[in-house]
Amino acid sequence: MVASLARPGGNITGFSNMSLELTAKRLELLSELVPEAQVIALLVNPTSAYTPPMIRVTQEAARVRGLELPIVKASSEREIDTVFAALVQLHPGGLVVAADPFFYSRREQVAGLASRHAVPAIYDGREYADVGGLIGYGPSFAILADLDRQAGIYAGSILKGATPADLPVQQPTTFELVVNLKTAEALNLTVPPSILARATEVIE
Repeated sequence: MVASLARPGGNITGFSNMSLELTAKRLELLSELVPEAQVIALLVNPTSAYTPPMIRVTQEAARVRGLELPIVKASSEREIDTVFAALVQLHPGGLVVAADPFFYSRREQVAGLASRHAVPAIYDGREYADVGGLIGYGPSFAILADLDRQAGIYAGSILKGATPADLPVQQPTTFELVVNLKTAEALNLTVPPSILARATEVIE
């Protein structure tokens, strides 16, 4: 959509929450947490426009790491329940939950089912870890809120005559890695020191 982040070059600019890039990174982190896993599933919302590119990026990251990546889909509360029941049959070593407003709105349900079915899962933010999720990695809520504020400033600048081509596409620059050790213990997992050393916060 743009020539570069620094100089978009066309009639569009904006803000990115880095959903695609960070989904691949979450797969890497989960693989580091459960190195014996050969199968890691990806949970996506099939109604989201971001899902097809997210699947492609994560499949490539899985291929590089030699992992099998079954795709499971849910877009309703009932389908979330069904997905976790089906995961038992797939025997995944872990689960990457895609960044999606629907999953975020149902984070207690998703994190609870992952724990109940003993599936190590990684999520797109600390809010999942706060409600019992194993590990969350992504921009902080404060950073995302600031991007929303900056988007308003950009809109004002454009309305005053600024050219979108000259306004850099903005991205988060700081991220939170939050690990819930209580959940790790319940799953009989030992969190590697390499992850603990990078953690922004450890919930004990």
